[in-house]
Amino acid sequence: METKPLPSVAEYYAGKCMFITGATGFIGKVLIEKLLRCCPGIKTIYMLMRPKKGQSIDERFQDLLHSRPFDKLWKERPDFHRVLHPIEGDIMEEKLGLKDRDSKLLSEEVEIVFHSAATIRFDEHIRLAVEMNVKAVRKMIILCRNFKKLEVFVHVSTAYANCDRPFIEENIYEPFVEPQKIIDALDWMDDDMLSAITPKLLGQKPNTYTFTKQLAEYLLYKEGSDLPLAIVRPSIVGAAWKEPLPGWIDNFNGPSGLYLAAGKGILRSVKCEFKAVADIVPVDIPVNLMITVGWYTALVKPPSILIYHCTTGSVNPFTWGEMESIVLNFFKKTPLEAAFRRPNVTMTNNSFLHDYWVFVSHMIPAYLTDLGYSLLGKKPRMVKIYNRLHRTLGILTYFTCQSWEWTFNNPDMLKNQLSSEDRKIFYLDPRPLHWPRYIENYCLGIKQFILNEDMSGLPAARAHLRKLRNIRYTFNTMLIVVFWRVLIARSDLARNLWYLIMGLVSKFVKNFWITSTLRH
Repeated sequence: METKPLPSVAEYYAGKCMFITGATGFIGKVLIEKLLRCCPGIKTIYMLMRPKKGQSIDERFQDLLHSRPFDKLWKERPDFHRVLHPIEGDIMEEKLGLKDRDSKLLSEEVEIVFHSAATIRFDEHIRLAVEMNVKAVRKMIILCRNFKKLEVFVHVSTAYANCDRPFIEENIYEPFVEPQKIIDALDWMDDDMLSAITPKLLGQKPNTYTFTKQLAEYLLYKEGSDLPLAIVRPSIVGAAWKEPLPGWIDNFNGPSGLYLAAGKGILRSVKCEFKAVADIVPVDIPVNLMITVGWYTALVKPPSILIYHCTTGSVNPFTWGEMESIVLNFFKKTPLEAAFRRPNVTMTNNSFLHDYWVFVSHMIPAYLTDLGYSLLGKKPRMVKIYNRLHRTLGILTYFTCQSWEWTFNNPDMLKNQLSSEDRKIFYLDPRPLHWPRYIENYCLGIKQFILNEDMSGLPAARAHLRKLRNIRYTFNTMLIVVFWRVLIARSDLARNLWYLIMGLVSKFVKNFWITSTLRH
């Protein structure tokens, strides 16, 4: 008996109502844009949103609609926003802060849930990390149990949830402490007590983000396995590969901040293993994976929770060392405006060398620059910038100094379930990704989308970089002259060598002047 082929992804999503958390985040924006553009039959997308920084949810909704990812939709389908409905709520609040009428509306209509809201700060205090990444998951489980038409619940985790293991399979690993015990501790421990025991709780985990993400997965397994669940684990989510715009990025997370600091000439040393794999995945790949995972889970109904790794290192590895030359060469040809120094970064896994370069190339210039600002009556800022940069470097060192291997079975299985047309539309295989071109687009995206620098300013930026180069050469020459003059006063050999060099330079200049005169 022949198996009936599955409907296409767009056919499945036609007429569906869905609920999305984290809609205003990096992944959320790309997810909504892709759904609306490639699944035009969607009935409704409800988005959980909270007032933030003095903005109402309506104001935040308008900012979302007019962000760069939606430019194409405004041209092709200007009424797309009618499908989108913001609902006021907050994952930190009891029952997600939903009003009774909104809870009832969702329970009656929602069929598909994408949960990507979380704190992604690596150094978040454990109380807030547990509240947002663990307790919020329990609230989502309780909410989804009331959805009468629920077909699939896709949870976004991280590939580093189990980073204390070098080889990570598509399994849910049991943490050494029960999530409930951590949740209970929040009730009676104050922040100081929690901070004191955090290192012990983390064990081999590098930060509260990876720790709480593993707890969340286990909580889903223990308390939500009766729901149609699937978990997507992306690694370091970077700028877009193809969609919505090549190189589009809207944050400084992950490598984006490092690229920016390198382009500005602020970053001069990174503690890094040159051959370690930089497991960056373009944002459009996890988004396509989320959409197709929702499609597959709802239609096939797997008997257990399937985990989908969304990584690049196992199938298309690219190292931090390979990345270095591409980033520096790009920013030398296409410099950022008002660079502090010419781009130049040293990568080393040696702590002593790294600390030396941080002192010489970061802190000394920072203090000298701030001294100059103070003398000119301006507010010092470079030391503050470098202190912030060093905190970021310290957090990322764990990930830049080692590599992991993830199994890739379920994404490959899912790819084979898609029709040839859907494989093109919802591409989720990183093997064809050409890293040099992608990294260059990433750097260009930082210039255009984060810094809002126009390409018309490129000649001035290049002229500024040439000026910085001349200043550097002049300064180095002065240092050499002073150094030699000090030696000349004490050494006959150095004095004779100095006179010889100056004589040769004088002859070269004289001959060059005579030749130029005769030509004219």
